[in-house]
Amino acid sequence: MTFNVPEGSADLEYAKKGGVYVPNKDGATTWFNGDLYAVMLSGEQTGGQLGLIEAMVPPGGGPPPHIHERTDETFYVAHGELEFLSGDKTFTASTGDVVFLPRGNVHRFHNPGIRPATLVFIYTPGGAEAMFVEGGDEPQPGVQVLPWGPERIDERMLELLAKNDTVLPPQ
Repeated sequence: MTFNVPEGSADLEYAKKGGVYVPNKDGATTWFNGDLYAVMLSGEQTGGQLGLIEAMVPPGGGPPPHIHERTDETFYVAHGELEFLSGDKTFTASTGDVVFLPRGNVHRFHNPGIRPATLVFIYTPGGAEAMFVEGGDEPQPGVQVLPWGPERIDERMLELLAKNDTVLPPQ
């Protein structure tokens, strides 16, 4: 396998006959509704094949229930415990567990505990991960990430979510 790494840059291109190498600190990192997301591989970098995200989910963190109509998600709990919703069922996944949630399912993950959890997840096909980069906030060193208030979920954010295959079901 070959690696396509531009000199001094984290802007990596997908190479059909090669690979993509992303050093551990080079993912596009943002705060998104109280969580910290690092997009380690984007659909753009992988020719649309997948998006790979590392997430730090603090106590109380995680997205609201949502649906992806064209995208499957696979989750690997790297550290901690997270409660998952899949359709109308909830369950707890712990360190080392893997969860696959197919497209079209209402789902979410949530940290009900007192310690942060670390999660790696994959979108297939890639592309939906762009919402974290486009809609997230720049992390501030030494500052605790906070969940967004309802005012943040405005028309612009709903359009961004829809553009990236994410729909919030009616409450």
